Amino acid sequence: MAHPSQLGLQDAASPLMEELLHFHDHALMIVILISTMVLYIIVAMVTAKVTDKFILDSQEIEIIWTILPAIVLILIALPSLRLLYLMDEINNPHLTVKAIGHQWYWSYEYTDYEDLAFDSYMVPTQDLTPGQFRLLEADHRMVVPAESPIRVLVSAEDVLHSWALPALGVKVDAVPGRLNQATFIVTRPGVFYGQCSEICGANHSFMPIVVEAVPLEHFENWSTLMAEDA
Repeated sequence: MAHPSQLGLQDAASPLMEELLHFHDHALMIVILISTMVLYIIVAMVTAKVTDKFILDSQEIEIIWTILPAIVLILIALPSLRLLYLMDEINNPHLTVKAIGHQWYWSYEYTDYEDLAFDSYMVPTQDLTPGQFRLLEADHRMVVPAESPIRVLVSAEDVLHSWALPALGVKVDAVPGRLNQATFIVTRPGVFYGQCSEICGANHSFMPIVVEAVPLEHFENWSTLMAEDA
């Protein structure tokens, strides 16, 4: 969960998000090095008025500033492509949940259970209890077992939506008539918040996503109670 004056991304709660954080830091260091070098050259040329022919017309310098950007691009591209392939992998999920976007709420269907489905609406500000977050709390949370591969099938009923959870490194477009999928593993029990990340209409900011990760035995008890209530 983000907090006021926070710098950087949210703490990772999945292996994929940990990899994304590492890639972010890796790319940021490269950007800092490039920016520092370019700034140094600009300052040196302005203050010292460097006009030496070797610097301006040297063949060696031209070779360096042609090869160096190619090396930098390779250093960024290789881990980036690795992450892209990891994000697309679906390896024997233990649970599949279908998330459907509506104007303006989410509905969830647990496809491995016969009667386990519900709608998830934002809790109005006047109904919040102490400890709940404004514009982020939902009346029904998507409950999943921790430390288990989860597959999410995402679609929409009306317009474009986007199912996004920053702490889990998941962001999937919800397109009417199309089924997209993503996978994640929650590494620890907890409650994780997200929001629709596609401008889907007047109440775009009022359809939060809340995922609660619990131990497997608690999830089994919850699924049994929900199925009985249905």
